[in-house]
Amino acid sequence: MGKWALDVAFVWKAVLTLGLVLLYYCFSIGITFYNKWLTKSFHFPLFMTMLHLAVIFLFSALSRALVQCSSHRARVVLSWTDYLRRVAPTALATALDVGLSNWSFLYITVSLYTMTKSSAVLFILIFSLIFKLEELRAALVLVVLLIAGGLFMFTYKSTQFNVEGFALVLGASFIGGIRWTLTQMLLQKAELGLQNPIDTMFHLQPLMFLGLFPLFAIFEGLHLSTSEKIFRFQDTGLLLREVCTLLLAAHLLGDQISLLNWLGFALCLSGISLHVALKALHSRGDGGPKPLKGLGSHPDLQLLLRSSRPEEDDNEEEEEEEYFVAQGQQ
Repeated sequence: MGKWALDVAFVWKAVLTLGLVLLYYCFSIGITFYNKWLTKSFHFPLFMTMLHLAVIFLFSALSRALVQCSSHRARVVLSWTDYLRRVAPTALATALDVGLSNWSFLYITVSLYTMTKSSAVLFILIFSLIFKLEELRAALVLVVLLIAGGLFMFTYKSTQFNVEGFALVLGASFIGGIRWTLTQMLLQKAELGLQNPIDTMFHLQPLMFLGLFPLFAIFEGLHLSTSEKIFRFQDTGLLLREVCTLLLAAHLLGDQISLLNWLGFALCLSGISLHVALKALHSRGDGGPKPLKGLGSHPDLQLLLRSSRPEEDDNEEEEEEEYFVAQGQQ
């Protein structure tokens, strides 16, 4: 009886493990094709990644709150010292890995991405040896050679090869090796209490968001703020002229602009962006006639024309009546 129960428990664990592995692969493959499909129409992969991080943080926080309410046990919360010293390197590496991977979808196919990203195993082994998490064995050397050789053969004279995309995903694989090595070291530190994946994600996401924000601000910030997909506003030159005018006034003409002035300028730009966004939403929801083009496209001119048209129509009718009366008297 005891042996039979042991066999059942072993089979159950094996089936559960296999199911979790298949579930992981389904989600992993699905998110790969989803990201590729999304970047075809929405060319802001870093912004998309930051939104994903924010959603993961909210769900992990909600999960922690539900578990804490059900178990009546407080979840682990790291001190700022441990948070910045222990978690920050892992969060930064993870943010760069995910961000560069999504960025590469702008340039390369899913097949090239998948094959190149598989080289992450190579870098994981290398950094595991560097951090002494693994011992150098002949089997590890064979695995490294097989992965490196397969990657070279797959990308050799590929007709769909793109240097920029390949560099991005290869850089993501390199950083991914650091990421998973640091993650393993982070989870093995029992004193931190981050063995639960939900607690780990809760602590990683904010620093990942902040770590990815500079790249987003440099490469996508201006384009996103002037994209019609967000605000339906595309005049980048107007925004740049406003900024350049202030910079010239500050540095060439000697105008004194304080921090409060710059904050006021930022608020003005925010107000302009909000106005454009509200106007765009109003135009989408309004089923009325579209504005006239040309001179009549100005709102004041449109109002003037609309208010003057009834009077003009009445005058025309009176003139026609007077004309026909005069003709009848003759």
